[in-house]
Amino acid sequence: MKMKRITYLCMLALLSTASCQKNFLERVPLDEVSSETFWTTREQLQLGLNGLYANVKAANTVAMDQLGDNSINSTTTDNYRILSSGNYNVELGTLDSEWNSQYSGIRQCNVFLENYQKATTVSEAVKNQMAGEAKTIRAYMYFHLVSFFGDVPLVTKSLNIDELYGPRNPRKEVIDFMLQDLQEAADMMQPAIQTGTALGRLSKGAALALRARVALYDGRWAEAEKSAKAVMDLGVYSLYSTGKPNEDYYNLFTYAGKLSAGANKETIMARTHLIDVSMHNISRETQVPDQSSRYNPTKSLVDAYLCTDGLPIDKSPLYSEASYASLWQNRDPRMRMTILAPGAAWGGRRDGSVSQPNTGIFTAPKFVLDRQGCVTITGYYFTKYVQVSAVGLVSRDENDIHILRLAEVLLTYAEAKLEQGTLTQADIDLTINKLRDRVGMKRMVLTELAANGLDVRTEIRRERRVELAREGQRWFDMMRWKQGALLAQDVKGVKKSLAPVAQVSNITADANGYIVVQTGRQFVDPKHYRWPVPLIQLQRNPELGQNPGW
Repeated sequence: MKMKRITYLCMLALLSTASCQKNFLERVPLDEVSSETFWTTREQLQLGLNGLYANVKAANTVAMDQLGDNSINSTTTDNYRILSSGNYNVELGTLDSEWNSQYSGIRQCNVFLENYQKATTVSEAVKNQMAGEAKTIRAYMYFHLVSFFGDVPLVTKSLNIDELYGPRNPRKEVIDFMLQDLQEAADMMQPAIQTGTALGRLSKGAALALRARVALYDGRWAEAEKSAKAVMDLGVYSLYSTGKPNEDYYNLFTYAGKLSAGANKETIMARTHLIDVSMHNISRETQVPDQSSRYNPTKSLVDAYLCTDGLPIDKSPLYSEASYASLWQNRDPRMRMTILAPGAAWGGRRDGSVSQPNTGIFTAPKFVLDRQGCVTITGYYFTKYVQVSAVGLVSRDENDIHILRLAEVLLTYAEAKLEQGTLTQADIDLTINKLRDRVGMKRMVLTELAANGLDVRTEIRRERRVELAREGQRWFDMMRWKQGALLAQDVKGVKKSLAPVAQVSNITADANGYIVVQTGRQFVDPKHYRWPVPLIQLQRNPELGQNPGW
């Protein structure tokens, strides 16, 4: 871990202005300035706190969905694609970058929490609110560490050089700490959604929602239920809905759903973006007009969407593969608002139709790279998280990235109730059916599931997958559900017969005619349920030890 000196992000700009002042050489050294004289005013606390928010993942949240089986990058050297395939070792760059970035952020949080009480002129209510935000961000980073690596060092203070090295703490101990810290954070923060200049900052609901996620992922069902219900009972959040079932779910992930737009009361935690201040490139990379898409939906994801009769595609008489367009017919409306359907607006320019018109309306997938339109390697494109007006621009996307939203809390509550054996139809109506009602999808009825031979657990997990597709949760879910074996399967795409024939004639297909995008994948149990401790970290601190199989 690179923790040998304090870093302060936004504070550095403030401190650097002192270099032009008189008697600067007589000042205390920089690292001492921060700890001795910086933490005295509300403005200074706010500056220090603002720096912590840079640790909340932005576009990387969307990219992490490619660790699972929802999406695949067209670039074969992409680290997430390599991780998903199981063909990597302890030297892969992402392993160390995740380890370093999370611990760097944790150190920043620890510095803040060690010093914020020095602002004696700031009210306790304000200081408590800020400390709660810092604790929540710290837990958010520990969540990624324990999910990726299992046992990790539990660091709760800004360490000096003599305290940097030692063994890892058990995963359970770290999670116990997170749950306690998040409850303390919730108790310190206000329930209201922050507005004005504080828009996008965390409130009580964020600590509780993250606590529900952490508890769920660790199988602590009662705690997950308790925290999820606490969020629901705040009366602060509501599903984003303007009465347009064919648009609302899609719009939530466009500029219409930005926190600054004012209509979104569903998002609990987000990485907000502002034009000319902080922007990303997700829309363009998804439908890039002159290259291959970086985000290609898989057949596995497409097949997960139910038909409108509430049945899976292998049971429903409504399902048809008569044509490419028919794949979207009679399907859960969220499929059309997640996976680009023929007839929808897009920014990928010319598509794969015979005439290749450049009308801004998508008709057919494109497989040939000729710099004239966006290429897919699976036959599918995403539309969720795509602001069409931003596709033609480079790194000018100001879409907010939604980290936690009420929909996930509702799904957490339903799953926690199921796993405790207390799930009722009333619980389904309170949670999953609210999500289905928003898009006009047939409601889930427990007696109908039983009558059709459908497993309730499978269907609740399906609901989570389709509702949260492209939100970075799929790999984490697969790991906790012990579904890693699915990652060893070939990645497949659309049936070749449904694609432009000339463009796919030389593309490999399986025995049933589906495009094979990637083969030679592996998943070794238990080895691949945890990432290995990065080689460079082991070299610095052999006491860390290594995970099983590595």
